Amino acid sequence: MKNATELKGNWNEVKGKLKQKFALLTDNDLLLIEGKQDEMLGRLQVKLGKTKEEIQKLIAEL
Repeated sequence: MKNATELKGNWNEVKGKLKQKFALLTDNDLLLIEGKQDEMLGRLQVKLGKTKEEIQKLIAEL
């Protein structure tokens, strides 16, 4: 997965792509708060039914 700085810098673009790919995601699901990256990944795991590794790979590929 991209490091935190890269992810934070490109987050609006990544968030838009995730919402296009997975229409069930909301802005609240994709809220990236400093120090809460793991919490957000956990929410995505539950909502998308994917493992943490799958989600990290998906984000890295966007």
